[in-house]
Parts: sequence; structure tokens; C-alpha cells
Amino acid sequence: MKWEEGKQKRIPQELWEMLNAQQVHCAGLIEDKNKLISELQQELKAKDDQYVKDLKKQSGDICLLLERMEEQVKNVMKTFRQELQHIEKAFEVEREELLTNNKKKWEQALQAHNAKELEYLMNRIKKVEDHEKQLNKQRIWDCEEYNTIKIKLEQDVQILEQQLQQMKATYQLNQEKLEYNFQVLKKRDEESTVIKSQQKRKINCLHDVLNNLRSKYNKQVKQFQEENQSLTSDYKRLVMQFKEMQKAMRHFALIDDKQFREIWLMNEEEVKDLISRAFDVDRIIHTHHLGLPWTAPDFWFLKNVGPISQQQQKSPTQILEEVLMEAEEEGAEEAASEPESYLDLPKQVSAKTTRKILMLLCDESGFLVESKLLSLLLPLDKSECYLLKLDAIFSALGIESEDDLYKLVNFFLKYQAHHSPPSQERTSLVSPLEKLDPQGEKEGSLVDREPQEKQPPPSPRLIHPNDVLKILEAFVTGLRKPRDFRAPVKLLKVVRDDSKDSAYWKALTTVIPATTLNLWDALYTALEKYHLVLTQRAELLIENSSLERQNTELQQLLQQYLDSKINSELQVPPTQVFRVPTK
Repeated sequence: MKWEEGKQKRIPQELWEMLNAQQVHCAGLIEDKNKLISELQQELKAKDDQYVKDLKKQSGDICLLLERMEEQVKNVMKTFRQELQHIEKAFEVEREELLTNNKKKWEQALQAHNAKELEYLMNRIKKVEDHEKQLNKQRIWDCEEYNTIKIKLEQDVQILEQQLQQMKATYQLNQEKLEYNFQVLKKRDEESTVIKSQQKRKINCLHDVLNNLRSKYNKQVKQFQEENQSLTSDYKRLVMQFKEMQKAMRHFALIDDKQFREIWLMNEEEVKDLISRAFDVDRIIHTHHLGLPWTAPDFWFLKNVGPISQQQQKSPTQILEEVLMEAEEEGAEEAASEPESYLDLPKQVSAKTTRKILMLLCDESGFLVESKLLSLLLPLDKSECYLLKLDAIFSALGIESEDDLYKLVNFFLKYQAHHSPPSQERTSLVSPLEKLDPQGEKEGSLVDREPQEKQPPPSPRLIHPNDVLKILEAFVTGLRKPRDFRAPVKLLKVVRDDSKDSAYWKALTTVIPATTLNLWDALYTALEKYHLVLTQRAELLIENSSLERQNTELQQLLQQYLDSKINSELQVPPTQVFRVPTK
């Protein structure tokens, strides 16, 4: 404690005085310790004498204790053996009772099973007899019906022969009427020539009016061109912005789909790992503990990898419904476009033009529709019939997307522009679509009267019905070639149908049924009890072996101590003490 005080002092005399005082104190402490050592040595000698006496007394007591312990161990072993024999007898009696009860139950179940099989057999025999009777009745009825139908058809043939003779008579009458009408039409043709000369004079007067209207038209065309240029620049700028926005949306949609799929696969892998572990546990319980055969369950959702539902793409029929709805509200719009290939998408095609082309295709391509479907379409409305017919035609032509539908419309327009006859012959081509356009005759007359004007864009009015099959053949051949090449895939935003996700994850949680879980709980409690009994038994065995080992060691030590001489023990130095193990 005084080392710190000594470090603080700087004068040598004070430090020397402090050291001398410390030496005096140390000398006094050593003298006190020497006195204590001498006292302890005297007490040690007295204790050694007392120890020798106690040792002799202890040897006698230990011998008595060993004899009594051996007698007690023998008695306990006898009682344990008797109890073990009683327990084994009780187990054998219970096992025999269980075997007899199980045999009785098995015999009763076999008898019930045999009775049910006999009942099923009798029922099957009765059913076979009933079916044979019904077949015989049906055959008789079919023969009678065949005879009645045969008689009816023969009568129909006779009626038709009579009608044929009547038609021949009406044909002769009609031929005479047509000859008379032909003579009348000749006279009318002569009158029409006189009327034409009068109409030509009126046309000359109308030409002056037409020239005035042309001048006004040119002024308006210039004004509309300027407006069109400004609007096209704005349109291009907006289209660029829209494309950039679409790229960003597609990029984020791809990232979201990728993250969703990765998280789905991670969770699915974790769940399937837990399910496989649960199946292993169930297999071990059935095979090792219960001794029953185990079969792995085969669920549909265990074979699934990745998300379930997918997006339903927009069919051409849905697009056609939208086009037909828009065509009723939209007017006829025509726009001149730059030269492009047949299968490029149209920049601007009106809904009314698309509707006319599709109705022409529906009227001229009826052979692509099945006869059964045509019989079913008779009681429906006209619009519903067009939709169902076009759906069948699209499936036959291989039109699967919105792009293919617009390619077909554009192909009709471009094909007619490239393969159309001269302007004088166009007026002679009459299409059923002229009935749908009330302004067709006025526009056709302008084409005849103004051959020097700029030709308008191709219209579905000028497509002849005989050219529809040629256009379809060229379109199908042209559509197959580009599909052989790998076009860039359009990344559209996918909207998943997550209606089955909750059912899928719930099904994964219920792989192990409630009956097997109850079986596991019961087996767990039984194994815990069995484990407790085994641990107690192991502890008792370990304790018994340790006691036997200790007894043998104590016997050996006592024999050594008794055989040795007491005088040799007294000559041991007082500092060395012989210690016996505490056990």
C-alpha cells in the first residue's frame, strides 16, 4: 500500500527512512509467522496421533457397512427381477387379447365384403338384362321409322316431278314475255339518245360553274396544306414523346415482372423444400415407426414452376367489334400516304373504310365458314352474323393479332392501287359495297368527267368481288414470308390474372392433411414418454456402474491401508498429509 507514497517522495533521506520502517515491520511479521508455524506443527503432531486412532476405528466400521450394503443390493435385485417377470406376463396377456380381437374384426369385415360383392354382382346382371331389352325395343322402333321415312321420300319425289313440269311451262311463258320486253327497250333506247343530246347542253352550262368551284377549291387546298404541315409537326413531336414514354413503361414493366418472378420462385423453392422435408418425415414415421407402406402424394401444384395465370391477348374479333362501333359514328375519311410495302401498317385508315372491306370479305369468303356454323347463324341478327363469320374467316387465314388485321385492310387498298384497270374501265366495275355508300354515284361521275385531276386514294368501292380471292391468296403468301424471320418482339405490359394465386398458396399449406397431423401429435407424445423411460433407465444404469466402481476402489484402498504398518505411517514428515478420496 505504501509503494505509491514512496514513488511520490523525491528526497532520498525520507525514502531511506521509509524503507527502514518497512524493514522493521517485515521483521516483526516474519517473527509472528514463525511463532504460528511452531504452534501449528505441535498441533499437527497431536492430530497425526488422533488420525491413526480414527483410522483403525474407521476400518472396522467400513467392513460392517460393506457387508450390509451387499445384502441390501441382493435384496433389491431379487425384487426387481420379480417385478420384471410380472410386467412381462401382463404384456403377454394384453398381446393375446389384442390378437384375438383383431382376428374377430378381420373375419367380420371379410364376411361383409363378400356380401357386398354378391349384391353388386346381382345388380350388374339385372342391369345387363334391362339394357338388352331396351336394345331390342330400339331396333324394332328404328325399323318402323325407316319404313315411314322411305314412303314419305317416295311421295316427295313424285311431287317434285310434278313441280318440274310446271316450271318448264312457266319458262316458255317467260321467254315470250322477254322477247316482247326487248322490243319495248329498243324503242326506249331511241328516245334516250334524244334525251342525251339535251343533257349535253346542260353539261356545258355546268362546266362554267365547275371552273368557279375549282378556283375556290385550290385556295382551300393551300390553306389546308399549311394547317396540315403545322399539325404534322406537332403530331411527330407527340409521337416521339409517346414512344419514349412507352419505352420507359415497358422497361419498368419488365423489371417488375422479373422481380415478381424471382420472388415467386424463391418462395416457391422454400415452400417445396419444406414440403419435401415434411414428406421425408411422414415416410420415416410410416416405414420405421408404424411399419406401414408409404406412397408419395402426387399434387398438380407440386409440379408447377413460376406464376400460374397469364394475360389474355386481344383477339381480332374484339378489335373488329370496336371498328364496327366506331364506323357508325365516323364519316368517310381519305388520306394520301407515301409509297410503302404491302404488309406495312396503314398510317391512317378510317373505321368506315375498314368496315366496308370487312363486309366485302365476309360476303365473298363464305366458303371458309363451316356449314354447321352457317346453319346456326340463320336466326341471329345481321351484325352478330357478320362478327361470327369474320371470326371463322380470321382463324382460317391465320390472322391472330391486331397488326395482322390492319395489314389485311392496308393490303386490300394497296393491291387495288397497283393492279387497278384504267379510269374509263373502273366505272363499269360494280361492287355490292356501292349500296352502303350513297355518295358513290356522284363521286364516280366526277372520276369520268375529270380525267386530268389528281386521282384519289383507292377506295373499297372500286374493288371488284372477283378480285377478293386473288387479293386473299396474295396476302396469305406475303404474310407467311415475314413470319419466317424473327421480327423484334413488342414488349407489351402484361396484366396478370392473380385470381388463382391465393388458392395455389393455400393448397401448398394443406399438403399434409389433418389426419396425418393428428397421427404425428399422438406419435410425438408416445415417443416423448418412451424417451423419458429410456433416459431414466440410462441414468440408473450409469449410477449403478459408478457405485460398483467406487465400491471396488474403496475395498482396494482399505486392504492397502490395513496391510501397511502403523509405524511407517508415523514416520511420515509433518508437512506431508495422506489424503483419502472423498468418495
